[in-house]
Amino acid sequence: MIGNHDASGKDEPTQWWFKKWIDPTGESTEHSGIDNSKRKYPTDGTWEHYSFEVGNVTFLMMADRNDGGPPIGRGEFGGYPAGAISEETFDWWKQKLEENRDRIVISCHHHMIKETTVASGLNEGCDEGYHGRMPDGGAPGSSFIYWVGGEKDSGRIEQYFADNEPALDLWLGAHTHTHPDDTTGGRTHVETKWGANFVNVSAITRYHGKRNSIPMSRLFTFTEGSDEVKVQCYLHTDQYADQGWYEPSERILKLRHPFEGPK
Repeated sequence: MIGNHDASGKDEPTQWWFKKWIDPTGESTEHSGIDNSKRKYPTDGTWEHYSFEVGNVTFLMMADRNDGGPPIGRGEFGGYPAGAISEETFDWWKQKLEENRDRIVISCHHHMIKETTVASGLNEGCDEGYHGRMPDGGAPGSSFIYWVGGEKDSGRIEQYFADNEPALDLWLGAHTHTHPDDTTGGRTHVETKWGANFVNVSAITRYHGKRNSIPMSRLFTFTEGSDEVKVQCYLHTDQYADQGWYEPSERILKLRHPFEGPK
């Protein structure tokens, strides 16, 4: 397991580092500064998978579990690109979807789902130059959630989507950094499949990645009483186009339910 450095310079396993400094559940306030008493929208769950609610929107947040050894974990390479979730997280995710069918559900993970958005198919991440090829680290699945409970390319997440269409409203991920008009694999950054919307929000970075790293982010605008959400792309530099809102990437997506804001 690779280590990260804390303020004192000591090595810490990645999982511990995330729990200590990122601290999504507010259990390490001394180090992270996260104070649960000040949260407007409290979280429920663990560092690996947690949820919170805003109005009638439920957010499901999942950590990428590549903190172990090969073939799923980081090993000596410093980071394997294939995505992973534990069996516990997969079960939690399904249960949360079942419990929130009457609400808008936004599911978030570092990776996308197989064959949903740009370059998210088998071998596309490594063969097309987005990610390095690490043979003992699941190279064919380097651009999507490849491991579920230690089983590679099982299709279990994809099958759940197919069997429960539409299972949720939005899946937000990134990992594969590229330009806003990329269509590798015949898919754009924003696609609809199994009745759900998938958005590759991409990355702020300009230099992390082997190909077409364009610093950009997405804005999602919900309107009270509307079952549509506007998705806009903002370019943080002018290396690809004028800095600012990139209109060709703007989309209007359909939700399962009208939005109801916090009361």
